[in-house]
Amino acid sequence: MLRFLSGMAFVPFLLVTWSSAAFIISYVVAVLSGHVNPFLPFISDTGTTPPESGIFGFMINFSAFLGAATMYTRYKVVEKQNQTSCVSTPVFNLVSLVLGLVGCIGMGIVANFQELAVPVVHDGGALLAFICGVVYTLLQSIISYKSCPQWNSLSMCHVRMAISAVSCAAVIPMIACASLIPITKLEWNPKEKSVTLRISTEINDDI
Repeated sequence: MLRFLSGMAFVPFLLVTWSSAAFIISYVVAVLSGHVNPFLPFISDTGTTPPESGIFGFMINFSAFLGAATMYTRYKVVEKQNQTSCVSTPVFNLVSLVLGLVGCIGMGIVANFQELAVPVVHDGGALLAFICGVVYTLLQSIISYKSCPQWNSLSMCHVRMAISAVSCAAVIPMIACASLIPITKLEWNPKEKSVTLRISTEINDDI
């Protein structure tokens, strides 16, 4: 098992680079095709219209798989650490894994149900991905503090908790602003009344 876990060390790096590439490539294709405004579009806007929708769907599906693999690896790492020291209770570790996997399912829903085609399902998947993802990072930050200093440095714990705090702070205004925008559309006029809400939501969505 230890050899397997060490061999999985590249997965988190691949997850970050692949997901970043998915957003960037979809954005570039959508802008070049004239399907979205180049100024702060929703991430979902860049994966709604072909051909970028196919690219977005495929790459985000694989990102969801990589995310699940990363979370399962982390779960097994904490499980191994618990054999030598009490890092976290098995239930706490399992709850963290389940929430993380639900967030990955939400990513898959976002990838396969386009924003304008099935908005209710798409938004539900996004809600799952964001909320479960944020709670997962928060729980993992707590586990990191419990495993300090044997398995983590204090500075690393602080960094993880800071990321979790920023994520929590970003999700609340994102949901609030998104719920106040009455109509979802790819092209918008800067003179519209909802422009301030849209810009605020897009910034939080990107975070």
